[in-house]
Amino acid sequence: MLGLCLLVSGNSFQYDEIKRRIRKLKKLEIQIRFDSIGLERKPNKSDLVWDEFFDLHEVSTGRARYTIHSLSAMNKEEYRSVIDEFFFHVYYRFYKEDGIDNINIYNPDILSQLDLPIDAGYKDIKKKFRELAMKYHPDTGGDASKFIRLIENYRKLIDKGK
Repeated sequence: MLGLCLLVSGNSFQYDEIKRRIRKLKKLEIQIRFDSIGLERKPNKSDLVWDEFFDLHEVSTGRARYTIHSLSAMNKEEYRSVIDEFFFHVYYRFYKEDGIDNINIYNPDILSQLDLPIDAGYKDIKKKFRELAMKYHPDTGGDASKFIRLIENYRKLIDKGK
């Protein structure tokens, strides 16, 4: 994947190599989301998916999904999965910001709340919704607040872009 996979040194990754390659992802996100459409403004820190995903400080700030320590403990497949998830989020935001809503990409945050993979399709979403609806429906002894949240998330996924 664009030469971004880390080289394994024994059983752990080298911190400097991880930092270098993860910083390349930040530059790549800026290039994809901002430079490609001719924006002259620089993105705010809150605009970047990268900042939500990665924390390269020795002492974690707790705001990112993956710290330098967690990345260094990953094997090659786990790391590749993180990178795939990162790019999925980057392109999801890119398409959403550009008003491209006729593609079959669903909100990855809601998909993860439903324990669905980031590349889940309509049939997968519908199947999971029915499973959880039966579990959380108040008439079957489920939690009404979880059921309402499930309905809201399902509508956001299915009615995306409307």
